[in-house]
Amino acid sequence: MQEIPEKVIIAGISRMQENFDYSMQELKELALARHYDVVGESRQNLDRPTGATYFGSGKVDEVAELARANDATTVVINDELTPSQLRNLEKEMKLHVVDRTQLILDIFASRAASKTAQAQVEIAQLQYALPRLHPSANKLDQQGGGGAGGLANRGAGETKLEMDKRVLNKRIARLRRELKDADVGEEVRRAQRKENKLPVVALVGYTNAGKSTTMNGLLDRYTDLGADKQVFEKDMLFATLDTSVRQISLKDNRKFLLSDTVGFVSKLPHNLIDSFKATLAEAANADLLIQVVDYHDEHYPEMMKVTSDTLKSIGIENIPMIEAYNKADLRPGTRFPEENGNTLIYSAKDPASLDKLVQMITARVFSDSAVHTYLIPFDKGQLVDFINRETGVINTEYVETGTKVKTTVNPIQAGKLRQYLVEED
Repeated sequence: MQEIPEKVIIAGISRMQENFDYSMQELKELALARHYDVVGESRQNLDRPTGATYFGSGKVDEVAELARANDATTVVINDELTPSQLRNLEKEMKLHVVDRTQLILDIFASRAASKTAQAQVEIAQLQYALPRLHPSANKLDQQGGGGAGGLANRGAGETKLEMDKRVLNKRIARLRRELKDADVGEEVRRAQRKENKLPVVALVGYTNAGKSTTMNGLLDRYTDLGADKQVFEKDMLFATLDTSVRQISLKDNRKFLLSDTVGFVSKLPHNLIDSFKATLAEAANADLLIQVVDYHDEHYPEMMKVTSDTLKSIGIENIPMIEAYNKADLRPGTRFPEENGNTLIYSAKDPASLDKLVQMITARVFSDSAVHTYLIPFDKGQLVDFINRETGVINTEYVETGTKVKTTVNPIQAGKLRQYLVEED
């Protein structure tokens, strides 16, 4: 039988934010992504949260009354609450309370597919749970769903509390060791790719902007990979948590690696960002970033700022970037594909748009390529095979002394073939 969604109320304070309306709309979308049924909303104009209960005087009772009137059992708050605010709200409202941080952690926990992503999310959950452990028998004293919900202490003494904290800290340490071991293997693979001089292009941006759709479109158009090699895509927040890397091979034999990374969202929990630094290493080591933007969403400037701020917070700066404004097909009267400097207005579902994106990528990542002519002796057939397989052959001619090939090569390939270089007429 299909599970009946839990009814929730979303609530928040303005903090005098210019984008408060957008922040609350995003909170609703996050709640829907968690499979909640949002049945009501409450807001309060305050400069800052009230110390004990987050909301100001009287608002706590108002939110509780709204929840009861709509048969809601949970209140979702648009900020991260302190442990005391969380306990006080649950005690006064007699409802389950989930803050924005816990909500995002729960979504990530439900989406994580690989062992690496699961470990990263669990570390963030445990770090969130640690300061929220306390000796209480109150059954409402549980911090959200997913893996963290079962971590709340049901004991009644300080000794039990300290024991629980030691258990959580040991678990965090073990998970970090596992992630470090996994990252060593990934670093070896990155080094091998660097050795092969394959440029790395990373798709970054806000969640649900169309990164996975863009990647799958390029894979379908420029590779012979089957559907099983495509990345998961769906119209929902955080559909992709694991970084996927695929090789794109162009008709002229030039190749680059394309990676699809986890999407960002405003107020992304710091613990989660720290945990996912290893996953985002592909972006940190990229030769080119493609920031995919949901051009159809009126709040796309705020989304771009969140992306920029998040990249800076994890040390990803000074890497060339193409700003790719996706979903232009959903904006009536918008011409696409349209290139202007380092920006592209496009649709990930439009072949001409994908071709234009690849043209922009190749112009940037193969800027150090050069066209040369080589004369390869007939007894060096393996070099001819190498040229045909790995370089951008323009013309081949068979002459008395060997195979004459005009081709596009990168600096490493040029070095390997240097002794066979011939002067052009």
